[in-house]
Amino acid sequence: MNYSWLTGRPLLPDMEDGILTAYEISQMDLSHTELAALSACETGLGDIKGNEGVYGLQRAFKIAGVKYIVMSLWEVPDEQTKKLMTLFYSKWLEDKMAIPDAFRAAQKEMREIGFSPYQWAGFVLVE
Repeated sequence: MNYSWLTGRPLLPDMEDGILTAYEISQMDLSHTELAALSACETGLGDIKGNEGVYGLQRAFKIAGVKYIVMSLWEVPDEQTKKLMTLFYSKWLEDKMAIPDAFRAAQKEMREIGFSPYQWAGFVLVE
């Protein structure tokens, strides 16, 4: 577990705390980044802040300039996450499919294999 996460402060003064926040991401220049894959559970969710809409990692990555984001809307089992991501990356990087096509093809294959949508459909692709 991260010391800063447990205590609310870094291990040593002037030391990075090791926690990457949405604010820190939004301040980066990721305009040449094709894809951010946020494969942990519920990475597509955010907090509603007054009249400013939903804040979260996805908004921070879009502000920073990332073209596509894969994220999860609910808890997806580890094995199915691994399978979906392996299929997606294989179709994108090895088969040279466009990111949206690779993502749809990976989802289609998960369906054809017989996985319940609950086990993989929590992942969405945002442009």
